[in-house]
Amino acid sequence: MFTRIKSAYKEYPNAFKVLVLATFIDRLGAFILFPFYSLYITWHFGVGMVEVGILFSIFSLGNIFGGTLGGALADKYGRRVMILFGLVVSGISNVFMGLVNDLNLFYIIGAFSGLVGNFGGPARQAMVADLLPKEQRAEGFGILRVALNLSAVVGPLLGGFVATRSYLLLFIIDAVSSIITALIVYLVIPETKPQRLGDEPEESIAKTLIGYKDVLKDWVFVLFLLLSAIIVLVYMQMNSTLSVFLRDVHGFSEQGFGWLLSMNAIMVVFLQFWITKRVSKYAPMKMMAFGAVFLMVGFSMYGFISEPYLFFIAMAIITVGEMIWFPIGQVAAASFAPEDKRGRYMAVFQFQWAIPNLFGVLVAGLVMEYIGPNWVWYFAGILSILSILGFLLLQRVTIKRFSKEIIPVDEVLVEI
Repeated sequence: MFTRIKSAYKEYPNAFKVLVLATFIDRLGAFILFPFYSLYITWHFGVGMVEVGILFSIFSLGNIFGGTLGGALADKYGRRVMILFGLVVSGISNVFMGLVNDLNLFYIIGAFSGLVGNFGGPARQAMVADLLPKEQRAEGFGILRVALNLSAVVGPLLGGFVATRSYLLLFIIDAVSSIITALIVYLVIPETKPQRLGDEPEESIAKTLIGYKDVLKDWVFVLFLLLSAIIVLVYMQMNSTLSVFLRDVHGFSEQGFGWLLSMNAIMVVFLQFWITKRVSKYAPMKMMAFGAVFLMVGFSMYGFISEPYLFFIAMAIITVGEMIWFPIGQVAAASFAPEDKRGRYMAVFQFQWAIPNLFGVLVAGLVMEYIGPNWVWYFAGILSILSILGFLLLQRVTIKRFSKEIIPVDEVLVEI
């Protein structure tokens, strides 16, 4: 089944192949820990989803500032050093977060980890674009997505098994995966920052940071991110609110939730290329609206169902939506960025995740406690409808620009 992937994979540079391996290892640790984060906080500190939301807000605020600074530093000092710094800091921070018993101290470490640990996020995305020529870039992002989802197949299963025995071990495993990834990057992957021409002056830090205004002036890109952030606000509940909701409202176990997420990842691994091939001939914004329809149906279902088998059906519908929605959005964002501002564009691209994380879990916690748990999923459906309408309207604005700039969607992923 993976013969065509293997054949196409040989055509990529060795540094990219190593980056794929490193991404798998790093994300494996993340998927072992992150889906059980909310469960750990509510259990260990004896708090509710509001306190979980406060932590996510603190962590996300650090991500916004850290990613912004990290993207600028990646354009000035290089991708490799920022990736290494972020991996080491996040690994060490995770160990301390697993050891502390005071919630306020947990908040402080989370803020530091979010700020400094995210220095390498934009640099890693920029490195992919640096390593690959334009004609390979979309397929390269697709290969990375498969690697990420392979880790998502194994991670939640291992995490669910470990969480029933020791939550601390979840933090330690994630830290070890970050350090291993840092060693691989340090030993094998060279610096990929494009070299300036001999007569071009080097930008100062201040000028590099000021360069963000050029990104924000790209109003089509900013509007695209705002609409994407609405969907991310809905989608992020899968790895934060959903686990606590299913446990507290329906008595669904940690191990069962691990199976739920692993099914999601398995579907992506085996169906992503097939689905992308069949939606590739349509306009990107229309397909993002189409994908959002599946997300709307899947997430809304959790407000109406109570049988475990229906939890898996709802997750399957959500997975179809993300397989349509995410590859198109990622390639579109990469295509917006000029070479000399790639790190900064990728930093702003992360805002579609960072800004919803800033308040999304907190608001979901308030809704659960003061309005009702099921209303989280009713609101998810309403927000999805708004994003669907927004993407359909954005189609009229972007159709000309996409025809000139974006890589065809049928090249996003190599076919299995």
